[in-house]
Amino acid sequence: MDVDTRLLRYFAAVSEEGSLTGAARRLFVSQPALTKQIRRLEDDLGVRLFVRSRSGMALTEAGREFASRVPALLEGWDEAVRATGRAARVLRLGFLDAGAVGAVPEVIAEFRRARPEWRVELRQFDWSDPSAGLARGEVDAAVVRLPFPGQESFTIRELFAEERGVLLPVRHPLAARATVDFHELGDEPFVAAGSETGAWRGHWLGAEERDGEHPVRIGAVTSRPDEWLGAVAGGCVALAPASAARFHTRPDVVYRPVRGLSPSRVGLARPRRRNGEAVMDELVRAVSRRLSGGASARAEVGVEPRAGEG
Repeated sequence: MDVDTRLLRYFAAVSEEGSLTGAARRLFVSQPALTKQIRRLEDDLGVRLFVRSRSGMALTEAGREFASRVPALLEGWDEAVRATGRAARVLRLGFLDAGAVGAVPEVIAEFRRARPEWRVELRQFDWSDPSAGLARGEVDAAVVRLPFPGQESFTIRELFAEERGVLLPVRHPLAARATVDFHELGDEPFVAAGSETGAWRGHWLGAEERDGEHPVRIGAVTSRPDEWLGAVAGGCVALAPASAARFHTRPDVVYRPVRGLSPSRVGLARPRRRNGEAVMDELVRAVSRRLSGGASARAEVGVEPRAGEG
């Protein structure tokens, strides 16, 4: 029988997390969708892999046997994909929004001139996957906004930070102000990402700045910029990076700086370092130098300094 590798990743996440909720958050999928895929895998295999209960998802004996073999299968598949990419001279770089990517296209152009035999593919992802394709193995590296669930599984080099502000309907009373205090937004209906995005959703709702005083009012849930702007034009508000004012505009929506908010941090994330990826290292360093203005590699999170970097 043939099995979709995506189903194997879903199974591995559920078996490691011990719950559908944790696995759904890690994979950036909804819990009902994940449940459906696990059932599909069980149907394909003709066995039950989990015993479901209120306390979580326990592996059956067949599930434990399968779980002992799936990591090697996935690692073998991922290495085959990486080797194929190296042979074809292709690097896949994910991103979420133009403001985070910044000068990356210029870096890629320089990289192509230096390494004409290599091709860099930019792949944009919507906000339902804040890892920009990394969590599901769809890219080799990604420009991401922090924090996002599961980021501890990757090597992350923080590149820069930019202020967060708010998008308001043009006729909103606060739109006439030059700057808004965050506490003034406490009772407003916010545009939110899907609940499966966890800490990323919370960051863009200002959860860490609320201190429990004002529960979040969700006015709309979106995953794409056009839906996001449409929800704001329709009466919601949305926290946004300062670059949103340049890259996402509508005549009926305005951006205003907000006092009392921490900045948005942008980083370059990739899987934990593997051998034989010198070209990827070169691209990572080029992107880092351009976006961070030559900041030290010591800004990396969760990685030992590489040879030659210190």
